[in-house]
Amino acid sequence: MQMEGEGRAVPAASGYGPGEKPEWDYYSKCIHCGLCLNACPTYRELGVEMDSPRGRIYQMIQVEQGRLALGESFVRHMDLCLDCRACETACPSGVEYGRLIEAARGQIATHFRRPMLGRALRSLFFRQILPHRKRLIFAGQLLRVYQRSGIERLAWPIARIILPRLGNVARLAPRMEKPFFTERLGVTMEPVGPRKYRVALFAGCIASLAFARANEATARVLAMNGCEVVIPASQGCCGALHVHAGLRDEARQLARRNLEAFPPGDFDAVITNAAGCGSVLKEYPQLFEREGTEYLERALLFTARVRDVTEFLAGIEWNRDFASITVRATYQDPCHLGHAQRIRSAPRRLLRSVPGLELVELKDAEVCCGSAGIYNVSENDMAERLLESKMRRVDETGAELLLSANPGCLLQLRAGVAQSSNPRRRVSHVVELLDEAYRRARG
Repeated sequence: MQMEGEGRAVPAASGYGPGEKPEWDYYSKCIHCGLCLNACPTYRELGVEMDSPRGRIYQMIQVEQGRLALGESFVRHMDLCLDCRACETACPSGVEYGRLIEAARGQIATHFRRPMLGRALRSLFFRQILPHRKRLIFAGQLLRVYQRSGIERLAWPIARIILPRLGNVARLAPRMEKPFFTERLGVTMEPVGPRKYRVALFAGCIASLAFARANEATARVLAMNGCEVVIPASQGCCGALHVHAGLRDEARQLARRNLEAFPPGDFDAVITNAAGCGSVLKEYPQLFEREGTEYLERALLFTARVRDVTEFLAGIEWNRDFASITVRATYQDPCHLGHAQRIRSAPRRLLRSVPGLELVELKDAEVCCGSAGIYNVSENDMAERLLESKMRRVDETGAELLLSANPGCLLQLRAGVAQSSNPRRRVSHVVELLDEAYRRARG
């Protein structure tokens, strides 16, 4: 508190600037019980209160009350958060921590000046490449040439000598899969057998280049379950990475484009196979709450139709005409599927319906693997610690096949397997396994 001339106490000026910020209605729900602490990956690793959800909320409040600057210390603790939302699962008071951390990062993105190199790289990635399909495809083509030419095999050892972290980041580069799934945009796939549903497939941005085969598998699995699968041509990046980075205005622009591309009355469901994308697609209304525009109503209608592919399949009488696949497998919960969307049983139910599959539960399956969008690049040291812990748990299962349901997690887990005691262990999306079982059954 500050004192006026007459001795009256007045609130200190907020440390936040104009725009969206952490709101009282959300942070006041925190009762400081500490049940979130053990659920938080960064607190588990560091044991530092300010790197726990409770500690971060405390700092958000201090900035609001003018007792803490929106400066380097605050930014560092907010950056170190994975936004995995495990704390939401643990919280008895229903604190929507995702809203709070994303609003705090919005303030940081708008009112904190990062070093010049960081600003340039963020602008290039988030503003100049991701939102623009042709530029993204061009970048993917360059990366594919780099990966296929043999330069990459030479570059990794050199990068590790120069800077170990640089070598770690280099091996996380997504493998470009030809043909890109962007070639399927605008296509409609007919169902196998009578049509039961008409669905739209959300293809994603980077996923259309690096996980083209998973997208194709998703479309085939949906068709095997009586779906006419429409792949709208005008869709684009969902904005999840922008939301997590605090780039709210850019995320709104991307959301508007997708709301136009997926008219809610045209489809029984909008299907995504990416947990991170699905979480943000389901939370599009949050981007338009303050505006009160027509897009808020459209976002509400759109959100009501969005389904993760495992959620959709488990919610219908799915086709169980699978061939036997004899393999010992384990499943890693993507944070934005298990914690943000609360979808945990659906993938497991689908997997257990495949004959021959031995599904072994993974201890700490709900703990983040360290991927978290671009976290494994921006905070590589912490991401590596989390990945090392995850791979120890995977090794305990003796599984030959490691499954998940999010492209970012798959990239991280593949990097972990490459360095593990069993580098031949396969890493696949849940829907790719289902597709394999269907295709074997059909000969």
